Amino acid sequence: MTSTIPDPLPGPQGAQIASRDTDRPGRIEAHGIDHIPESERHGHPRELFSVWAAANVNYLSLVIGGALVLMGLTLWQALAAIVVGNLFWVLTGLLATSGPAAGAPSEVITRAVYGVLGNRVNNAVGGWLVSVCYFALNLAAAATAAFALVEKAGITAGTPVKVAVIVVIAALTLIISVYGHGLIIKLYLPITLVLAGAFTVVAFAVLRHADFSYAPTQTLGGTELWVLLLAGTTMIASGPLSYTTSADFSRYLPRTASKKAIIGWNALGAFLPSVVVCSLGAFAATAVDMTDPQTALQEILPGWFVPLFLLALVLGTIAINALTAYSAGLALQAVGLRIRRSVSVLFDGAVAVALTLYGLLVSNFLDTVSNALQVITALTGPMMAVYATDILLRRCRYDGLALSDESPGSPFWYTAGVNRAGALALVVGVTAAALCVNTLYTGPVAAALGGADLSLPVGMGVSAGLYALLMRGDRVLLAARTAA
Repeated sequence: MTSTIPDPLPGPQGAQIASRDTDRPGRIEAHGIDHIPESERHGHPRELFSVWAAANVNYLSLVIGGALVLMGLTLWQALAAIVVGNLFWVLTGLLATSGPAAGAPSEVITRAVYGVLGNRVNNAVGGWLVSVCYFALNLAAAATAAFALVEKAGITAGTPVKVAVIVVIAALTLIISVYGHGLIIKLYLPITLVLAGAFTVVAFAVLRHADFSYAPTQTLGGTELWVLLLAGTTMIASGPLSYTTSADFSRYLPRTASKKAIIGWNALGAFLPSVVVCSLGAFAATAVDMTDPQTALQEILPGWFVPLFLLALVLGTIAINALTAYSAGLALQAVGLRIRRSVSVLFDGAVAVALTLYGLLVSNFLDTVSNALQVITALTGPMMAVYATDILLRRCRYDGLALSDESPGSPFWYTAGVNRAGALALVVGVTAAALCVNTLYTGPVAAALGGADLSLPVGMGVSAGLYALLMRGDRVLLAARTAA
């Protein structure tokens, strides 16, 4: 049985009713990568704060914060890397401004950057594949916390139980993603408040035991120190740089929504919890062995709170993975598969669950994926830089209906469906970053600099500069700049 939406009343009141009917928390979102009409736009930029806050109070942030101290940084050097790395959330906020301007998700807006067909490759690799890998990694992190919770309940976490736990967590995540934007906006404020309460207790426990004067046994200096600082900052920045999809969650906002407010609420919502949770990981590493954060933190947390802490870790991961699965579903549509968004989300979830089960129960696959994602910053950094540069060059003026046109007559068809400027800028930027990498392998530039990994600034700088140079005479871009 198919539900129908009645025609809206004329005027502003009718527009508000239409928007409520098509984007309600209790209804599966009808829109996918199609254009959102102005009559269906609603909301305020401040709603973005809780969306990004809930997604950034998570277990992996604790792990990464602790890892910085384990790498050999002092406490205050680690905190500096955490703050600088998280400043990249400002770029995520900038990308979000393109959503209301176009009434479309990032997966469609980037047709302006890469062309209609070139953007399909961009979505397949930089959108779908990266999102599914992150989904699997986060799901694995949540599963380990859930396994511990099951053990505390007196149930042996054998293979059948582990499979059931992973499937249940994934199912809860995918329910949010399938219902979509309306449920995310409604649900993430209470999730933010619950997680903030839980991590306030964690903060009191950690700060009571932290050694504020902590320094590693061997004090680093010179090139060796800069190598670690750059590596730590890149590790932190990999989080915001993976979210080139922030327009997915802002596209329902009215076109007239303040761009400064969109940037501010988006960036602040992600920056504050990321800094706090990563910092708690670093503080904790001065008191306990953070090579196994989940077990180590239980040593300093109140006994009654440990089960609640484990539940909070699972809830935080569900929040971040729901966003990831939502965007992965849109990316799969943008690749060219003519399926409903809800179906694409379920398919992405099934792939991520399979990867997680294989990684946790069969091999060290997830370790391989984790290492690969450290290197993939060499891809996501240039992708973010090119997209942000396009927004600035166009003054954030996008024609959503034109972007929806995938025919050879589209203004974004460029040459044979590919915008050579975007493709070349990305390829050259990624190549430059790859020469500077020092993670799974050491690039020649990194080797010449004593191991310093400059892949992040070099990749982003080269791709942004080259794209701006190559697009300076593009007629569609120039027309957008001068549009009223």
